Amino acid sequence: MKVALFIPCYIDQLFPEVGVATVKILRRFDVKIDYPLEQTCCGQPAFNTGYWLEAKTLAEKFLKIFSNYDYIVSPSGSCTSMVRIFYPEILKNKNIEEITAKFFELTEFLTKVLQVDSTGAEFNHSVAYHDSCHALRELGIKESPRTLLKNVKKIKLLEIEESDRCCGFGGTFAVKFPEISTEMAKSKVDNIIKTGAEFVTSTDSSCLMHIGGYMSKNGVKVKTIHIAQILANF
Repeated sequence: MKVALFIPCYIDQLFPEVGVATVKILRRFDVKIDYPLEQTCCGQPAFNTGYWLEAKTLAEKFLKIFSNYDYIVSPSGSCTSMVRIFYPEILKNKNIEEITAKFFELTEFLTKVLQVDSTGAEFNHSVAYHDSCHALRELGIKESPRTLLKNVKKIKLLEIEESDRCCGFGGTFAVKFPEISTEMAKSKVDNIIKTGAEFVTSTDSSCLMHIGGYMSKNGVKVKTIHIAQILANF
């Protein structure tokens, strides 16, 4: 099994520890991982802001780099969604589905491909789970992360009221509409606080960055942690 690791821009530049955790988890299950050094952005920011030609260039580079692998795994529902859902729109390549079908978000790769429901991790804290929009709505990822979290030793997993509601980030949405974005973050954080959780986790670092930024600015003591970091705590 040839497995490539795709690391999102946010993780590469801001949260490299999430990438390290992802590798640690996959190696636990004897997955031989390759990390192509020439990889770059999946093109989602360009695509979402209307720069389809630039997004297409990045998509073509992605296919050139990753087409020969059996699977591509990423600790991000957002990037996975871009490749699986939107690459076919911008490339119009009849073979594109053969490649995009091999791209998996980390938790669904663990549960659906490796068919494991536990990484053997231990995390003695209360944790609230946030559904990222791309993971839940576009990829249908809901049970995979919850199954893995429920089987973490000593964890207290808590559900957030309106867990499927957007945190307000949305990439450039937060830049173009900062007031709306902030109010959405406030609503999300208010619901997180209600759970009494020590941590909030998700499949996507971008959501956690936005939620964490609001909490830090407003003195909320809840901590953010990517799901890979919890699952790698063994």
